[in-house]
This record gives sequence, C-alpha cells and structure tokens, in this order.
Amino acid sequence: MTLERAGALELLRRMVLIRRFEATCAEAYGAGKIRGFLHLYDGEEAVAVGSLSALAPEDNVVATYREHAHAIVRGTPLGTILAEMFGKATGCSRGHGGSMHLFDAGRRLFGGNAIVAAGLPLSVGLALADARLRRRAVTACYFGDGAVAEGEFQESLNLAALWKLPVLFLCENNRYAMGTALSRHQATTDLCAQPRAHGIPAESVDGMDVVLVREATERAAAAIRETPGPRFLEFRTYRFRAHSMYDAELYRSKDEVRDWMANHDPIRTFEAWLRERQWLTDDARAEIDASIAAEIATALAEAEAAPLEPLERLTADVYAEPTP
Repeated sequence: MTLERAGALELLRRMVLIRRFEATCAEAYGAGKIRGFLHLYDGEEAVAVGSLSALAPEDNVVATYREHAHAIVRGTPLGTILAEMFGKATGCSRGHGGSMHLFDAGRRLFGGNAIVAAGLPLSVGLALADARLRRRAVTACYFGDGAVAEGEFQESLNLAALWKLPVLFLCENNRYAMGTALSRHQATTDLCAQPRAHGIPAESVDGMDVVLVREATERAAAAIRETPGPRFLEFRTYRFRAHSMYDAELYRSKDEVRDWMANHDPIRTFEAWLRERQWLTDDARAEIDASIAAEIATALAEAEAAPLEPLERLTADVYAEPTP
C-alpha cells in the first residue's frame, strides 16, 4: 500500500483515540467504575495501529490482556468496549470478561487472553483451521516479551513452522515482562534468534514508528499469503504507564520513563512526520481532538446507561455447574 495523506491522518487519529480512550479508562478505574485489573497501552499505539492497518478484515487477531487498542482499531465500538469493562450486558462479552477479555467474533478478534502466552497455541489452532479450509487468512498473534519465556512460545513456533501455517507472530517487546527487564529473564535479548532457529523468517522493527510498523507488517502478511508458513516480527516499543493500575512501578526509574515520553512518543513523532510533509495543519489537529472527545463522551454515556447483566445469567457461559 502507498501511504497517502488521508490514510496517514487516519493513522494519527487512531493513535490519538487510543491514548485518549486509555486516559478515560484510567479515570473510570479511579472512580470505581472499572474493577479488577486494568492494563493500559499508552506509548505502544504505533504497534496496534500500524500493524492492524496492514491486515485484512478476514484475518484473525489474537491479543493479550493489554488489548483495548487492538479492539478499537479492529472496529469494535467504543461504547461496547467500555460497557464490557463496566460489567454491563451490552459489553462485547456481556460484561463477563472485563478489560482483559475483549472478544468480537464478527470482526475476527479472538481475545483478549489474560494468561501470558495463552494466545499463541490458540493462534496456531486458528491458522490450522484456515489451512484445512483453504482460507487465505493470516492469523496475527500479539504477545509480550514475557511470553518468550513460556513453553507455549516454543511449542507454537515449532508447530507453525512444522505445518507451514499462516501465523504472523507479533511480539510487542516493551522491555519489561510485568516488572522484569528483558535481560533478567532472557539469556539472549535477540528475540528474533529463537524463531529463526525454527526456520521462521524474523525481523526486528522500531515499534515507536507507525510507518515502519505498517510497512513491516504489510511485507510479512504478503509473504505469508504468497508462500504459506509463519513469520515473526519483534516490535521494540515502550509503555509509558505502569504494567497495570496495581503496579507500584519500582523496577524502572522515573527519569527513564520521562525520557521515553519526551523523546520517543509515537504520536509526537508521527505528527512531526506529517507536518514535514505539510499533511497536518493546526486546524486539522484540532478537528481530530474535537471529534475524538465527542466520540468518547458518547461511548461513556452509552456504557454508563447500559443495564447490568441479570444475576441469573452470571453462570450462563461457565462449563462446570457451580457447587451448591
């Protein structure tokens, strides 16, 4: 794809929307409207926006518990996402899953998975089904650097390579597995080495640059469609917020976070890129902010007004009968 002005402005809008949406979620959490765990995506917007914009509607998407951005870019309505986090019946999982289990089968978004690395074998299964059904879909599997330490990572790479499955493994390497730096849980910090050992082509990409992310994903997805078999992309990124709202964030310095926010913000970087090409004016930027504010306000009102799931349905999707 050739990136033109309209498409570039849409990439910016989506990144800004994610940043503002996450701020809204943080406020709602502080007000007690969202319970449980909440993992925000600030700083990583270029990964979800750039990669998902390069995929097709028929492709499968499997994400982690930090997946609000993926649902937004995939097209799940904001009001539906917020309703899910508020535990409302109009949520995408009828309020049963919450922040970590956003699911939208109609848009082929198969979670939101709360367990580290849980999405990897699921992605292999989806890709195997597509291969058997001769669907030309790619399964995009998102996971963090912490998942690389799990057994499911090696098992999934092996099976995808062995069976030549159309899986696009997308590692969102934000440098900290919860509170553990990459160098403290991996003997080698070259995350492309392990997929290459399985014969899987792998590439490391600057995950703070939405254009580079988009281009790399386009190349990898096109290669999978042309010649069946998995590909691996490592997106080197950074989260500006703590791991979750419960995280005391004692594992990194405030100076480090401030440096990343000041010098590597994907939104500011892309804004500068757009202005250099005279594709973004002050009026256009203000229009983006105004439309996003209105969109989020509408979604918030919808979620707050939505009904709670009836008590009699709380165990409707539980496989085992509750003990009396």
